[in-house]
Amino acid sequence: NAQGNPNSVFIIQIEGTLSTNANSKIKLINGAQACNVFWKVEGAVNMASGTTMRGSVIANNAAINMTIGDTLEGRALSTTGAVNVNGVLAYTPTGCGSPVLTGPAAPGLASSACFALFSGNGPVSNSGITTVTGDIGTNVTSTSGYNPLNVTGTIHVIPDASTAQAAADLLNVYSYLNTLAPDIQLLYPAQFGNNLVLTPHTYLMNAATTFTDTLFLNAEGNANAVFVIQINGALSTSTYSKVLLINGAQAKNVYWKVDGAVSINDYSEFKGTLIVNNGAISLTTGVMLEGRALTTSGALSTASITVTVPSACNVLPLSLLNFSGHVQNTDAVLNWKTTNELNTANFEVLQSMDGRSYVMVGIVAAAGTSASDRNYSFTDRNITIHGSSVIYYRLKLNDVDGKFTYSNIVPLQINLKGRVMLFYPNPVKESATFKIFIEKKERIIYRVIDKSGKVLHSEGVNLAAGHNTINIDVKKLTAGSYILSIQGEQTKERVQFNKQ
Repeated sequence: NAQGNPNSVFIIQIEGTLSTNANSKIKLINGAQACNVFWKVEGAVNMASGTTMRGSVIANNAAINMTIGDTLEGRALSTTGAVNVNGVLAYTPTGCGSPVLTGPAAPGLASSACFALFSGNGPVSNSGITTVTGDIGTNVTSTSGYNPLNVTGTIHVIPDASTAQAAADLLNVYSYLNTLAPDIQLLYPAQFGNNLVLTPHTYLMNAATTFTDTLFLNAEGNANAVFVIQINGALSTSTYSKVLLINGAQAKNVYWKVDGAVSINDYSEFKGTLIVNNGAISLTTGVMLEGRALTTSGALSTASITVTVPSACNVLPLSLLNFSGHVQNTDAVLNWKTTNELNTANFEVLQSMDGRSYVMVGIVAAAGTSASDRNYSFTDRNITIHGSSVIYYRLKLNDVDGKFTYSNIVPLQINLKGRVMLFYPNPVKESATFKIFIEKKERIIYRVIDKSGKVLHSEGVNLAAGHNTINIDVKKLTAGSYILSIQGEQTKERVQFNKQ
């Protein structure tokens, strides 16, 4: 009992062993937090089946044993001794200054968000009574076996403009998920599940994956936390497998990228959007999917299942025909084309250094309403100052009713070799600084040149491989415009600056 003080700390010192009875529980009341509870045990710790333990258990020179049905909100730590677990649920506690995990940025599904079941190239078929909330379709061959009375959405029996757009958007989603850098590699894909608890991250499994029993996705109280699970191989589940969302996790924020066939077996409860590349999808009897099953190419079959898309389909009343970019000198030049705009408001240009966290770097006004194609462009100046070899861009497309969606992601490769990334301040009064990146160490000569071409100052500097910072004294220069020339074996740069 914390008596209303969430910072209250509890320390239990046990000068011997600790054992629990079956189904015993630690309960935290009146603001008590597991992160503030500590058990110091001078001996073995044995938790009987069904025990709920809260806090960090620290055993000195002895083993810790947890068994089937145990739950640990805390840590099991031994100075010298084994820690044995068998079918337990364990997770580190939140609070007490622990970082808030957000996971990567969610992909923009665009028009594919409307589909509960979709194949970019393959038949979509059903047997039995299947209930679907969301659209169903394929962009090649046909869709069959679904009763319109059991579908809240559109059944695209044959390919049409919507399926063509969804197929294109799906490829962009896959490309984004496939290029995300993983935070954590899970080393035993054949043993996936088994009461594993995952927090918001990008996870990688580098082989065919067998999902058995239960997987917990723990958002740690952050309802916007995103989970991405990358599987470089096929995915199959046991019967009655479950994905359980805890502590605020939401199915709309869970993404499975699978390079291979997917088989979700009988009576499984699955959460999240399956993005499958070149693989068939099989959802068998009694499966409940809160999410989507989408494949770029492959047959998709269902048999007496229930599928519900986890969020409303808010596709904007416009078509984004393309979005691309290139680096021009030190700038990023972005171009995109739309058609059939209706009540569009603007485009937010978003930038990221890691492909996860984005910041807005500009806004471009939209046409509003237009039946013809519209071309847009935006230039992000001096991107080399960030010192990143890759910068990611995406668009947030907003309409006047507050709806929005995201474009595909465009990564721009930046050659930092011999690049003046930053010259500041400009204009300059007394001293200036320039930063430069080089791949190999070298000696450069920098010169300050006036408008007539006369060299006013020249100096040699030894640069190390990587980032370098050089200060220049310009107090003696009169007001006007000048050129800073930088020359070396691998480096040739010119920067104009103004002296006040």
